[in-house]
Formats: sequence, structure tokens, C-alpha cells
Amino acid sequence: MEVKIINRSKFSIPKYATEQSAGLDIKANTDQPITISPLERVLIPTGLYIQLPLDHEAQIRPRSGLAIKHGIGLLNSPGTIDADYRGEIKIIIVNLSNESYTLNPGERIAQMVIGQYKKITFKEVEILEESERGDGGFGSTGKI
Repeated sequence: MEVKIINRSKFSIPKYATEQSAGLDIKANTDQPITISPLERVLIPTGLYIQLPLDHEAQIRPRSGLAIKHGIGLLNSPGTIDADYRGEIKIIIVNLSNESYTLNPGERIAQMVIGQYKKITFKEVEILEESERGDGGFGSTGKI
């Protein structure tokens, strides 16, 4: 699938780290390092603009290495980029650790996964069909 992209950053366009990677690495488009204090959230520009095919979305997801090593995550995760959005992709980063983290220009901060979706229509009804689980909520299927 081909996706149109405008790259106004100082860095290369997103790419897959390996042949079978599902996510494209997204880099921070900053001029200087940014220190993120514990529990602070920052909006990081990428300099990237995309045009997705109809019935497709891009999901922005955290990078597992940043999460486990430094407590860096993404708010609104996964973030959805709709096919009709043409603005700059920006990443909402949060520092969930007890230590400050310095984000460097060009650092890989997130991954983007492109997927197809189907539109639905709701059919209003008075009752739903029975199921094995029923209305059992959180933890209702047990442990293990």
C-alpha cells in the first residue's frame, strides 16, 4: 500500500526497523534536547504529514524499550490518525518514572501502525442474544 507523506522534519521518513516489524518508527523533530520531568507530559512535533487511503487509519503507539527502561509512555494511546486528517503528526509523551528523562532530537519516540477498518451501523434493539459470559464485567472470566 502506498501512503503519501510530506516530511518537513530534519530527519528521515518513518521506516520499519526489521523486515517483519508492524510499526514504523517515528522520530522527535526538535532542535534541542527536551527534559521531561516525572509525571510531566509534552507534545512533541514530528514534522510529518500523511494522506491515508480511505477506510484506513494510523495508530500511534508507545515504544516498549522507552516504556520499560525509562517509564516513557504515550497518552491517548493508541492515538488514531483518521484518513481525512492532514495536519502535522504530534506525539503526546508522558514520563511515568521517578526520574527526569532527556529526549534528544531525532530520537525514536513512537511507532505508527497503519490498519484498515470497517464502518458499522448500529441497529437498536430491546434485548441482546445470550452468551456464556453474559454481563460479567472486569475479572469475570477468572484468573489464568
